[in-house]
Amino acid sequence: MEIVYVYLKKRSEFGRQCNFSDRTAEVNVDILPDPVQAMNFIERDPIDTGIQCASSMSEHEVNTERFEMETRGINHLEGGWPKDVNPLEMEQTIRFRKKVEKDENYINVITQLGSFMDHWIKQNNAINIYEEYFEEEELVGISDEAPSAKTINVFRDPNLIKRTATHLSWHPDRSRKLAVSYSSLEFQRSSKDMSFDSYIWDLEIPNRPEMVIRPTSPLVSLEYNPKDSHILIGGCYNGQIAYWDTRKGGLPVELTTVELGHRDPVYSVIWLQSKTGTDCFSGSTDGQVLWWDIRKLSEPTETLVMDISRKGILENALGAISLEFEPTMPTKFMVGTEQGMVISCNRKAKTPAEKIVCTFSGHHGPIYSLSRNPFYPKNFLTVGDWTARIWSEESRESSIMWTKYHMAYITDGCWSTTRPAVFFTTKMDGTLDVWDFLFKQNDPTLNLKVCDDPLFSLRLQDNGRFIGCGSKLGTVTLLEFSSGLCTLQRNEKNLASAMFERETKREKILEARHREMRLKEKTKAEGKDEDAKEEVADEKPTETLERVRKEFFDIIEGELKRRERARAKMKTYTGQDQEDEDAEEELIFPKASIPFTFPHTLSFIEWEFYFMTSLIFKMLRTNDSLLF
Repeated sequence: MEIVYVYLKKRSEFGRQCNFSDRTAEVNVDILPDPVQAMNFIERDPIDTGIQCASSMSEHEVNTERFEMETRGINHLEGGWPKDVNPLEMEQTIRFRKKVEKDENYINVITQLGSFMDHWIKQNNAINIYEEYFEEEELVGISDEAPSAKTINVFRDPNLIKRTATHLSWHPDRSRKLAVSYSSLEFQRSSKDMSFDSYIWDLEIPNRPEMVIRPTSPLVSLEYNPKDSHILIGGCYNGQIAYWDTRKGGLPVELTTVELGHRDPVYSVIWLQSKTGTDCFSGSTDGQVLWWDIRKLSEPTETLVMDISRKGILENALGAISLEFEPTMPTKFMVGTEQGMVISCNRKAKTPAEKIVCTFSGHHGPIYSLSRNPFYPKNFLTVGDWTARIWSEESRESSIMWTKYHMAYITDGCWSTTRPAVFFTTKMDGTLDVWDFLFKQNDPTLNLKVCDDPLFSLRLQDNGRFIGCGSKLGTVTLLEFSSGLCTLQRNEKNLASAMFERETKREKILEARHREMRLKEKTKAEGKDEDAKEEVADEKPTETLERVRKEFFDIIEGELKRRERARAKMKTYTGQDQEDEDAEEELIFPKASIPFTFPHTLSFIEWEFYFMTSLIFKMLRTNDSLLF
C-alpha cells in the first residue's frame, strides 16, 4: 500500500524548514523501577496461546545459473566415394567395398579395434557400477534409533453434531489425500439434524476438506479404486452401495436399489483385482457377501450367504464385519464375523456350500479388523474383544500368537507395509499400540496417547511412515513414525519367517496332543461302561448277596467308629462331658439323609438289603431296638 500526501499550501505558508542531522542519543526522562508497584499485578495462570498444528513453512526465492540450450541440425550426405564410383549404383559400391576389405591396412585397423572393444566389454561385465557397497551398514545404524512418532496434522469433522470416523482410505497416487467416511453407528443416538456428508482431505490443508462426498445415507466404509484414483466406492448405513467420480462432483454416479442391496450397514467394501478395475465386493451384518460391477449396480453379480452349516439359510448366517482380499490369491477371501469367527472362502468353487472352506474361532466378540501379512500371506491378523491374534492357515484350531488381554477394547489393527514383524492396534482409551514381536512379545514397542476420545479406525500409508487414526468424535490424527519403525531391518524377513514357522509347528504339536488325549478319555470311558455292564451281567445271585452283605456291614462298622471318635473328641473339651444327648446324636448322626444310589440293574435281593440298611440307620437315630 503506497501512502501519498498532497501539500496544498505553499512552503512559505506553514512551519519551519526541517533540517535533519546526526547527533548522539539523549536521555530525557528516566523512571526508576518501584518494587511497591509489583503488588498491584497478578500473575496470569493459565495462559492461552494460539499455535498452529501445521508445520511452519517459509517462502524463499533462489536465482540459479541459467542453462541455455541450442538446437542445431546436421545434414548428412553420403560421401567418401572416389569420383569414378557413383554411390547410387549398387554394383559399383559393392565392387569398391570388396576392394577395400582386401587391403591389408584395413584388416589391421579392424583387428586392433576389435581387441580394444573386447577388453572394455569384459571390464563392464566384471564390475557392477551401480552396486551399493554400504547398504547393510546404513540399515544397522537406523535400527538403533528409539521408536517414536509425532503428530503431523489433525482433521476435524466440520459439522456441529460430531460423528464417528468409521473408515479411512489413502489416495493411491502418492498418498497426498485421505478419504474419510463419517457416520453414527449408535442408531438410537442419531439426530435428525446430523449431516450425511463424508470428506476427502488434503494433507497440507487441515482447516477445510478438499471435496465433500454427499451420499443418500451416512457412509460406513469408503475406498479408493487402486487402478483409477478418481473413483471411490462406498457402503451406506442403510445397506446401499454407491460409487463416486471426483471429476463429476460430490454426488454419487450410481446407486444400488434398497431391495437388492444389504439389509444392514455395509461395514466393509473391497476392490477386486480385475482387468476392468470395476469389480468389488461388500460385507454386512445381514449375513451376506455380495459382488458388484460398478458399471451395472442394478443388481449384484454374485451372492454368498455366511451360513457355516453350508445350507445357505440366511437366518442362520453370521454377520460380516470385516473383509480381506489378497490380490496375489484372487480366488480366496476371508470374512470376519460379529460372532468372533473367521470364515475362509473360495470364490471359484462350484457350489455355494463348497465356497465356505473352513473357519477359525478364537474371539469373544466381533472381529473389527482382518488383514494378511503383506510378506507372508498365509499368516493373518485379527482384532477383536480385548486382544489381537496372529493365525496361520495351517493351524485352524487356535492362533499361533496373541497379545495379552487389555483393559480397553481393541477396535482396529493393521500390518506394517514395510516390516513383516510390525503391526498396529487402536483401543477405546484413545491409544495407539505399535507391536514388534521380534523386539518384545508381552508389551507393545511403542504406546501413544493419540486423543482422549475412543479410536475406531486406522489406516497405514503404503510407504509405512504415515498413519491416520479416526476417533469417535470424527477427529482424524495423522502421525509420522520414526525411520526405525518403517525401514526394513537387517535379516528381519528370515527371523519373522522362522518365528511364524516355529509357532505354527508348536500349535500343530499341541493340537495333535489334545486330540490324542480326548481320544484316550473317550476310549477309557467307553471301556468302563462296558466293564460295568459285563460285571453286572456275569455276577451270580450268591455273589451278589455276599457283596451287598459286605457293603452293609462295612457301612455299619464305619458309622460305629465315627461315633466313638466323636465321643472321644467331646470329652477332651472342658465342661462339655455332660453335653445334651440330642446334640451328641446330632453330631454323630446328622439329620441329612444318607445317600444311597439304586442302579436299575439290581436284583430283588439287592433292593431288600438297601431297604434294610436305610431302616437300620433310622432306628439308630431314634434309639429303637434292632430286630434281626
